[in-house]
Amino acid sequence: MLPPQSLSVGKSTASMSQPDIIRHMEQQRMRITERQKRLVADTEKLVALTTALKEQVDESNKDILSLDMIKKAEEIEKLAPV
Repeated sequence: MLPPQSLSVGKSTASMSQPDIIRHMEQQRMRITERQKRLVADTEKLVALTTALKEQVDESNKDILSLDMIKKAEEIEKLAPV
């Protein structure tokens, strides 16, 4: 969980009522929580893909890449762009 100062009210809420500010902060907290869940899921998927790809590469001929290996590599690139 993020410290309270990371959920600052900010300039956009200066003219808002207190209930609106509280609702805004709750929405912001929910967005942060959802983003954290997506990051965890993406990280788990990335670990699984890289592990599977490494095993396939280790077992294959060094000069040949299967279509499945290429697809895994592309999916890894999408999850972890450089």
